[in-house]
Amino acid sequence: MKFTWQRVLILVCMAAAIVLLSHTYAEAQCAMCRASLTSVTNSRFIRNFNIGVLVLLIPPVSIFCTMFIVLRKYRASE
Repeated sequence: MKFTWQRVLILVCMAAAIVLLSHTYAEAQCAMCRASLTSVTNSRFIRNFNIGVLVLLIPPVSIFCTMFIVLRKYRASE
């Protein structure tokens, strides 16, 4: 099966939409971060902190996906 860039882009956009539109609460904190935030009473700060943790996850995931796509592309050309 041959993947085109449009198909990959559509799949990535659909996956991002599903993640962003899901109604479940994603807790992306480690135990130490959660323990330090229990003393904070500002719910907006805690929400922004959770979003910040999720944003910091984007670069490693994108690097991994890029490496996977490049390796798959060069493997198919041999």
